[in-house]
Amino acid sequence: MKEIEKTLSLGISKRILKEILLIAGLTSIILLAPVFKNQFITGTLVNAVLFISLAFLGIRSAMAIAVAPSLISLWFELLPFVLAPFIPFIVIGNTILVIVFSFLKKKNYWLSIVLASFCKFLFLFASSILFARFFSSQAISLAVARMMSWPQLITALMGGVLAKPLIKFLSKK
Repeated sequence: MKEIEKTLSLGISKRILKEILLIAGLTSIILLAPVFKNQFITGTLVNAVLFISLAFLGIRSAMAIAVAPSLISLWFELLPFVLAPFIPFIVIGNTILVIVFSFLKKKNYWLSIVLASFCKFLFLFASSILFARFFSSQAISLAVARMMSWPQLITALMGGVLAKPLIKFLSKK
């Protein structure tokens, strides 16, 4: 009986340890991505992390991880400080990506990537247009609209493409 309890306890500990290591690794990627100071590299990595975290950690963890990228981007000045009030919209956009992908991924991976990416893009673009009206500077308004338009769609799609082989590889571990 004691032998069974040790095995069961060890099995649970390994699973928890694996999740902790995965969360630490994914969080590290999110922390390092803004260092490139390039929206396409950072956005692609962040979106890939969101897809991977959903695949291995579930929707709750993926939604929790969705909060970190915008705060980190603000810290590393990839997201200009003047856009700090837009962070909740970015978090919601990331959450939309995670939720849409979560519901559709079992039916068709590629279609779910496209639809989740498009929904995120649509929300962020519409939000940026509404949000930009609050800026007195037209240059800032245009910068917000530009950052939150087609680059969001491209980086979400590229993140999904990058995530696919990584999910397959990590599934074998």
